[in-house]
Amino acid sequence: MGSPANPPVPPSPIDCSMAARLMAPLTELVALAGQAILAVDRSRMRVDGKTDGSPVTEADLASDRIIADGLARLAGDIPTLSEERVASGHTGRLETFFLVDPLDGTKEFVAGRDEFTVNLALVSSGTPLLGIVSAPALGLIWRGLVGQGAERLAIKGAIGPAEPIRTRPFPKAGRPWVAAVSRSHGDALSEAFIDARPGAVRAKLGSAVKFARVAEGAADIYPRLAPTSEWDVAAGHALVTAAGGKLTDASGGALRFGAGKDFIVPAFIAWGDPAAA
Repeated sequence: MGSPANPPVPPSPIDCSMAARLMAPLTELVALAGQAILAVDRSRMRVDGKTDGSPVTEADLASDRIIADGLARLAGDIPTLSEERVASGHTGRLETFFLVDPLDGTKEFVAGRDEFTVNLALVSSGTPLLGIVSAPALGLIWRGLVGQGAERLAIKGAIGPAEPIRTRPFPKAGRPWVAAVSRSHGDALSEAFIDARPGAVRAKLGSAVKFARVAEGAADIYPRLAPTSEWDVAAGHALVTAAGGKLTDASGGALRFGAGKDFIVPAFIAWGDPAAA
């Protein structure tokens, strides 16, 4: 797969038509980052610890470099906030910006599992407008543009054709809720939320694959009622919303991105059916 071609550089603020023109080259860029991750030998790689105790590997950094270089070429006038560069990045309010997690689910990656992702979102006026979630080891990319729909693409050497996806209606009598839950990060409030839905089935998953399963109608909800970072959530937010779902805070309110220096999401719930929120 070659390097993405340069589309017209969009101004800020960005609208849906400009975002739509960026979708294909951004998808290629995320796929290239995924290839770089897969090229790393997990049995021999170095694993370091961040100040928050989370791991970082050479795969995280390789993916980050590819995405940073690509975004500079594709849309250099739009700021980028990446998990791996947040310490030296922006600390004030951002309106239109790319929000990147170069390797979401590093713990899954280090453990040898396949549920890790590359997440890229385009945020406009505090709300994710475009989201791409790639699971390189699964050979899948999910992407969505709010108001324009969501798609799943297979990667088999090259990026395959797009298949439309949608969330599903909330469960009726006789079908239990399927709740996507983290394999590596559990919390009591999220467990209590799921327990309030009698008979709910937990689908243990890693990384932003949980958002993808909600977006494609394989799960009904994904609650995370404990703090996480904006780069963990933004791409999934756009994907689920574009697929017909909704993301809220713990009280049912809207989530805002880029409003402060800590870039923390205190809690969220991804709903496949907005009527259930």
